[in-house]
Amino acid sequence: MSSIQLDLTASEAKIILEALTEMEAKMTAICETSADEVADVGNDLIEVRLLLNPLKKQAITQFGENIINFSRELL
Repeated sequence: MSSIQLDLTASEAKIILEALTEMEAKMTAICETSADEVADVGNDLIEVRLLLNPLKKQAITQFGENIINFSRELL
């Protein structure tokens, strides 16, 4: 299996984490509501989680908890 390694800044990591988090939420919703698409989406959901969870853990360690705060609300 081939692989790639990326060096990400905090802002780049945050963009990727937010996109994966949104994708996971959409796929989870499909699996919870559609019996027809569960098998196809369910397999992809597993792959997304296998990518998201370790990436999230590493990003929190490197950049802090705020890296997973995707709120756009003004302070």
